[in-house]
Amino acid sequence: MPSDAIQALVFDVFGTVVDWRGSVIREGEALSRAKGLAVDWGTFADAWRSEGYHQAIARTRSGDEPWERVDVLHRRKLDELLVRHGISGLSEAEIADFNRVWHRLTPWPDAVPGLTRLKSRFVISPLSNGDFALLTEMAKHAGLPWDCILSAELFGAFKPDPRTYLGAAKLLDLAPGQVLMVAAHVGDLRAARSLGLPTALIPRPREHGPAHPGEPPDGSEFDFVAEGFEDLARQLGA
Repeated sequence: MPSDAIQALVFDVFGTVVDWRGSVIREGEALSRAKGLAVDWGTFADAWRSEGYHQAIARTRSGDEPWERVDVLHRRKLDELLVRHGISGLSEAEIADFNRVWHRLTPWPDAVPGLTRLKSRFVISPLSNGDFALLTEMAKHAGLPWDCILSAELFGAFKPDPRTYLGAAKLLDLAPGQVLMVAAHVGDLRAARSLGLPTALIPRPREHGPAHPGEPPDGSEFDFVAEGFEDLARQLGA
């Protein structure tokens, strides 16, 4: 589609903008050094993400559980994982701080320079299931140059609920066709596309670690496919 129709870009964050898995592993390894722990932090991070985030959100969307902030979902699963992995001796303050690792995630190398280029021409914002405070603190920590923060918390619903995509366009005072959804995840983009948003796929083969690159996603159904944010900026003329 022509880029001159696009006025704003909204971004999935976990996995698309930031390296959640590598960040959790690094902070876990630092905790191991400080506390003398022996933990497979890759396995820990994968379970935390899969069970504490994806599965918890699925239960919320099915109506089995009430809507909760992501920080609450993460903490609930963290308490279970500490027991599962035999981790003890942490104070409540230490556990609470480790739960906030999701506020301190490291961006992919192309994220900040690419977002800065895109910001020169477009309004840019996250559109994430992360909490408003989580996304705000992450931006401060990582230097993400958002123009505003659009969190699922504002809509009381998690992606791919239509209220999130359409709500983002409404808050930006734009038509859905003027808001480009950018993500590494095909399901997120398909949901946005079904509601009239143009879409851009940014494959992140290292999201689940170098040992699990997965099959390259087919980007033929999306408006743009880019190797990273700087490549996307080039395609959009930023």
